[in-house]
Amino acid sequence: MKKGLLTLFAALSGRGPQGTDERFELLREAGRRLVPDYRFKWPQMAWWRDREFNAYLERFGERGGCNDDRRWMLGQLLRLVDGVPGDTAECGVYRGAGSYLICSVNAAQRGAARRHFVFDSFAGLSAPTALDGTHWTRGDLACGVEAVRQVLAAFPGVSLHPGWIPSRFPDVAGRQFAFVHIDVDLYEPTRDSLAFFYPRMSEGGVILCDDYGFTSCPGATLAVDDFLAARPEKMVALSCGGGFLLKGRATSRSLIAPESAPGRDPAV
Repeated sequence: MKKGLLTLFAALSGRGPQGTDERFELLREAGRRLVPDYRFKWPQMAWWRDREFNAYLERFGERGGCNDDRRWMLGQLLRLVDGVPGDTAECGVYRGAGSYLICSVNAAQRGAARRHFVFDSFAGLSAPTALDGTHWTRGDLACGVEAVRQVLAAFPGVSLHPGWIPSRFPDVAGRQFAFVHIDVDLYEPTRDSLAFFYPRMSEGGVILCDDYGFTSCPGATLAVDDFLAARPEKMVALSCGGGFLLKGRATSRSLIAPESAPGRDPAV
């Protein structure tokens, strides 16, 4: 292991392999030694070089971070609802990066202008329960409402609804939705968000759960699977993390039983 790390340090200092392929193989070797279970991806991803998308990531200090894949997938899934009637919403906004991307796509899509609704405590997470594991604590991921309001100020038709989920959902009880992004990390707010928005989704609308399938968010995964157990749609797990469903599109059960939900019988 020592020899491999010395080779890596030599490459970083300019004395080792200089070709991209050689350096990538060296990086993979270091990964196998340092974090054996970590899985790299091929670096020839065209979207990594998308200038407009990279500018968006840089706006929020996320370029080269761990959220690039999920941000890209959020934008791609929004393409599915071009022409689907209804508004958009995000439950759990943090610093506003997700809602900024949703509003940007809304502005570019054809048809009637959509309104976008944001729901967040703006005080961080609520207290996790036993179903949520030990990764999160109350108050994590807090960001003030005025900071988010400023991020989204350039977009018309944005409405912020501060409060603990689901207390402000009645504000939009009479509306129809084409796309809803749920990013609340815990069991109870994920369950409450699904229970409210699912019956208000247009046919062909998308519900995206950012936390689905993450071992750090077992409660969110369990809430989704419990809610959809008796419904035709099932969550399609994404390789980058998260999952989505299309309203009205029956989906087969996963061929791979999720392991992130505690107490789950894998035969179910």
